[in-house]
Amino acid sequence: MRTVEDHRAAVAELFALMPVEIVPLGQARGMVLAEDVTSVTALPPFDNSAMDGYAVRAADLTSVPTTLPVADDIPAGRTSVSPLEPGTAQRIMTGALLPPGADAIVPVEHTDARTDRVTIDTAPRLGAHIRSIGEDIAAGQVALHAGTVLYPAQLGLAAAIGHAGLPVHRRPRVVVLSTGSELVEPGRTLQPGQIYESNTALLCAAVEDAGASARAVHFVPDDVAEFLATVEKETADADLLITSGGVSAGAYEVVKDAFSDLGTVSFTKVAMQPGGPQGWGRVGDLPVVTLPGNPVSAFVSFEVFLRPALRTAMRLPAADRPRIEARLVTDVVSPAGKRQFLRGLFADGDVSQVGGPGSHLLAHLARANCLVVIPADTEQMAAGDTVEVWLLEGADL
Repeated sequence: MRTVEDHRAAVAELFALMPVEIVPLGQARGMVLAEDVTSVTALPPFDNSAMDGYAVRAADLTSVPTTLPVADDIPAGRTSVSPLEPGTAQRIMTGALLPPGADAIVPVEHTDARTDRVTIDTAPRLGAHIRSIGEDIAAGQVALHAGTVLYPAQLGLAAAIGHAGLPVHRRPRVVVLSTGSELVEPGRTLQPGQIYESNTALLCAAVEDAGASARAVHFVPDDVAEFLATVEKETADADLLITSGGVSAGAYEVVKDAFSDLGTVSFTKVAMQPGGPQGWGRVGDLPVVTLPGNPVSAFVSFEVFLRPALRTAMRLPAADRPRIEARLVTDVVSPAGKRQFLRGLFADGDVSQVGGPGSHLLAHLARANCLVVIPADTEQMAAGDTVEVWLLEGADL
């Protein structure tokens, strides 16, 4: 039986750094920039007004109130403007091009807002309410560095400096395949001996949450020839195949039977609960990770082995879930020699176990917001003990 650390390392070795591709900004959220990006233009690209008001020469307003003729009207988007002559004003809108000669903006609130002659009651300081060219960033300056994770602010900046797309580490394309003749599509009527197929929904969501792209292949029956034909057909452009089910020690374990004959996928028991039966290897050049079929086992296995590997392949930071220490609310027990991943509920520094340890108890997993990690050499812990916790969605620090 191999350790969790050894199997994590084995799975990680399957993955290479994802290649670089240019993607449109609308598809780049959450991806990692592969190269430095420089500004095509200065930001702002020209001197412009920060307020609706009047462009003036500050020297003309040393005493107020003062009335000046309004020589022009400048809306945002106008591409050419007349110079501002001494002793005049030009009405100007927010974001509009500053006329040559103007050195201050008087907000409309400090005027009588007329369009022929304007009376100004507050003397502006030099440069008031003017956004200067390059004030934010200069043309040619590095705006975003390689390794930056692209969130809304970074994508907004990329658009503002003239980039329609960005070079990023491509998202891994992951095919998720569930096996089992007992599986039925949700929404259909169950017959005796059948269950609704849930692992593809669970694992595809986990893949997407990790930052990769997922595609589900449903309802592959327990037939080796049909299974291998499906793998060949569905994975032509994939970077990873994840299977769930068919890897235990019993009969009709189609994934294990099919891949064992190929000789390129290995199967083992990992010293953990849930999620003991695991497999990893390649089919041709395609990395393959085989997970157990019970839904909680599949989820925990993904979190422990696949989430960090996928995120590292994309060069995303924080490959693992946030890990903290918490105080147990109740006593817990764990099997000797196996690292236990219990479902937990974390709040205000305390953590309590949610439901039992059974790998089929999906409703308990859905109520949890963390995994409680009990070391392999620990068989019991008492209320008040400190324990390691992996925070999932919904956990609030």
